[in-house]
Order: sequence, then structure tokens, then C-alpha cells
Amino acid sequence: MKTKKITILVILALIIVSCSEVDKLLTFNISNQTTFTVNSGLPFNSPFEAATPDVTTNSTSEFKNNNTNVDLVKDVKLEELKLTITSPADKTFSFLKSVHMYISTNANDEIELAFQDNINSTANTLNLTCTSQKLDKYIKASSYKIRTSVTTKETLTQETTIKADMKFKVTADPF
Repeated sequence: MKTKKITILVILALIIVSCSEVDKLLTFNISNQTTFTVNSGLPFNSPFEAATPDVTTNSTSEFKNNNTNVDLVKDVKLEELKLTITSPADKTFSFLKSVHMYISTNANDEIELAFQDNINSTANTLNLTCTSQKLDKYIKASSYKIRTSVTTKETLTQETTIKADMKFKVTADPF
């Protein structure tokens, strides 16, 4: 009787380990980027919506390159969202109080993607806190929209261009 229980526990442990190993084999990253501009002369401490162009996903080819297809993708999460000031070259994020980024498609409602509040940075790069939202339907779409809401803590004297690098973790189903 004791041997049966031990055997069952060993088999269950192997199944659990095997499932996580299969998930690792079927997990890959997709990277996208977009840019937005924070205009000069904005009043500080008031939110500003920065327009970004639609982001083309190329998801179908990304899925194919990773030996899967759109129907087998079961989970997509944002793993990293990094902002980098591209212009002016010597500008840092010291002007920024908060930033919130949202994702949407024509067929799907807008949800928050990443954010950072109480920013106290003197660097020209900034890693945002990613939400744990499921992003499958957004990444499976041919394109998506990013809306950026920023609040400044000082008045900018020149417009600032910011690049957003997004890295999504994709897990596909084997069947």
C-alpha cells in the first residue's frame, strides 16, 4: 500500500515537471516598438495624451518562426516595457512625474499595459511596471494602438521624443 502511494506521488511529480518543461519549450518572446512625443510648453502636473502610430504586430510570421500558429497561442503577457529618450540626446526623465500606457484594437477594449508613478530618474531610460493583463487578443491582431498618458513635473522647453520597446512573452499550446 505504501509503495503504491509513493509510486503515485512520483508519477504526479513527473507530470508536473514535464508540463512546465513543455511550457518552456513552447514559450518565446515577441518584441515591438513605437515612439511618441511629449510636446514642449505643456503645463506641469496635468496629464497629457501622447499620440502614437498603430503598431503592426507581424504576429503571424512571428508565430510561424517559432513553430506555432495563432490558434495555438494560449497566453501572452507583457514581460518588459522600456522607455528611451531619443531626442534631445542629453534629456533625462527628470521632467516626468508619471506615465501610463494602454493598449487597444478596433475589436478590443483598452486596457492598461504598463505604468510608473512618482518617477525620480536622472537617466534617459526608464523601465515601466508591467500589468499582468492577458494580451492574447491584442497580439494576435494585425495591429494595435498604444495610448500614452504622461504627467510632467516641470515645463519642457523643447519637445521630447521617446521610444517604447515592448517585449511580450508568448506561450503556445502543443495541440
